[in-house]
Amino acid sequence: MNTSKEDSLRVNGATLFYRVRGSGPLVLIFPGGDGDADTADALSNELIDRYTIITYDRRGMSRSKVDAPGDSLTLETHSHDAHRLLAPLTNAPAFVFGSSIGALIGLDLVARHPRQVATLVAHEPPAFELLPDEERNLATRMQEGAEEAFRREGIQAGFKRLVELAAVDYNDREPDMVLPPPTSQRSANLSFFLSNDAPAVRRYRLDLTALHESTTRIIPAVGQSAAGSAPHKAAEALAAELGGKAAVFPGGHTGWLLRPKGFAAKLKEVFDG
Repeated sequence: MNTSKEDSLRVNGATLFYRVRGSGPLVLIFPGGDGDADTADALSNELIDRYTIITYDRRGMSRSKVDAPGDSLTLETHSHDAHRLLAPLTNAPAFVFGSSIGALIGLDLVARHPRQVATLVAHEPPAFELLPDEERNLATRMQEGAEEAFRREGIQAGFKRLVELAAVDYNDREPDMVLPPPTSQRSANLSFFLSNDAPAVRRYRLDLTALHESTTRIIPAVGQSAAGSAPHKAAEALAAELGGKAAVFPGGHTGWLLRPKGFAAKLKEVFDG
């Protein structure tokens, strides 16, 4: 029987909004960028026939309010939120999909709470520490440039720099995919992301020892488009570090958003093993 509910969860320093839909094995989705629970609707719609899908607003996004907006935010904070969210919903290891910052959150969740995750698909995590020196330095400068452009020129200038870093092509999408119009909430989410999450991503370092020791099945993934982008190369480097090859998904860095049908089909294939 399909389930559908929305609720909130009190965590340290914030209240998280979350949504549960579908039936079957549990899948937790971490969208990239400033994505919230609604951003993943198109992907979720393609998965709820086989899975119970959990989506949520990261702290600071949309309906997930933080108690003290000025507090320093870390990736570890986000992964602890995810740990707290999963704990009352299931006693069994879950499937997890994360893209970009969401992939880093998933990797940190596996490093800290491996028994909660059966399989993690980590799509193009910006783990630039894994890149050769020159490429790492360039990617870091581009991200710092995005944050500086946001502080100096505003949201759109900062967002444009991040799009360039990830080589996002909004024309690379399924024919029936329609992007939602900009809203004041989207602007607020982008502002929070550029002020808090982007610097947290830049400061974060993977716990490679814990990832090597984990019993979780970790699948680094790349989009088939924009193979030269820094996040794409970082995912390939992570796969090599873990002794495998990256799974290839439709689209580019935002394939989960722009190509939800093809992306969901590939996710089902990967989760099936």
